[in-house]
Amino acid sequence: MEMSLKKTLGTALLALSAALLLNGCPSKPIQEQEPGVTSDGSAGGTRTSGLPGRGGYTAADLNDPSSPLYQRTIYFEYDSSDIRPQFIDILRAHASYLSSNSAVAVTLDGHTDERGTREYNLALGDRRADTVRQFLLAEGVSDGQIRTMSYGEERPANPGQSEAAWALNRRVELVY
Repeated sequence: MEMSLKKTLGTALLALSAALLLNGCPSKPIQEQEPGVTSDGSAGGTRTSGLPGRGGYTAADLNDPSSPLYQRTIYFEYDSSDIRPQFIDILRAHASYLSSNSAVAVTLDGHTDERGTREYNLALGDRRADTVRQFLLAEGVSDGQIRTMSYGEERPANPGQSEAAWALNRRVELVY
């Protein structure tokens, strides 16, 4: 009986292997979540590409609203330099573009809201820019392609004094 069970399992394993081999990889592109950001800061839409994280992006994608490269602002929580999950795919798209275009450089401009001292905000803007820099380096971008700059609270995207305004000011902008 033990021999019969081994034979049955072996046959099943062989059949499964053959099915996987014959099926292979899908010939259609994979649908992946477009990392576009809606007004509430969440990701939305879909984008078709060959493989997730390997978009084969060109300079034209920087000006195409349907491309993740069009989104060049990464927002942060209050008093944080941690990259929020909804911006990971956007940064991976930029890393893919930069990695395949070694002559292209980017400056990461770190910004904060107005709360806190000038010195503290300059340091926080620098930490935010450096966090994005470290992410891009980990994704294969050359160190020579990346510059960082901190403006702290000096260049607000929205000069208002509300949580909505402050949320727009806590950011890193990718400037090509």
